[in-house]
Amino acid sequence: MRPVPLTPRVLEFAYRQGYFPMCDPDSGETNWYRPDPRAILPLDGFHCSQSLARRLKKENWQITRNQAFAEIMRHCADREEGSWISEEFIDAYTALQQSGRAHSLEVWLAGKLVGGVYGVALGGGFFAESMFHRVTDGSKVALYHLVKRLGECGYVLLETQFLTPHLQSLGAIEIPDAEYEQRLKQALQVQPAPFA
Repeated sequence: MRPVPLTPRVLEFAYRQGYFPMCDPDSGETNWYRPDPRAILPLDGFHCSQSLARRLKKENWQITRNQAFAEIMRHCADREEGSWISEEFIDAYTALQQSGRAHSLEVWLAGKLVGGVYGVALGGGFFAESMFHRVTDGSKVALYHLVKRLGECGYVLLETQFLTPHLQSLGAIEIPDAEYEQRLKQALQVQPAPFA
């Protein structure tokens, strides 16, 4: 059986069914996942530590949206241990972004891209794919502003795939797949304001 090529249409269909892809860095094959339990970050539950709050006020962060989507993906893929973000993924998600169904949020400091996050947006659901940082707290600043923007726009679901200690420290939780399916269905019926 030949693998299904990644296209915006395939990606959108998969996310609507609760699945997301990851590329095996060794074989190059695309695998599809629907973890149980599933990680989400409640939009009213972001945990902003005192140190992060100080950095948010102290540093002169510049925040943009959809200004460096492919660059964000390439930074997220730049990992010593290898990455599940292949060139095919970058092409497919960039095409999805150009159709308005994926977004990035960039964090700049002194004119340099120092953090960011990207993901898929369908209805009132945002499916965060990956984030990166080049300075301390760069990815936390990105996630903070992502949560803030999603709330402003009327999104109701922020999915983060798997629960990691880093995400848990920021307020992410796990829910059973059956609950995620219900939240996903509800989110897909919502029409938020434009993200960008």
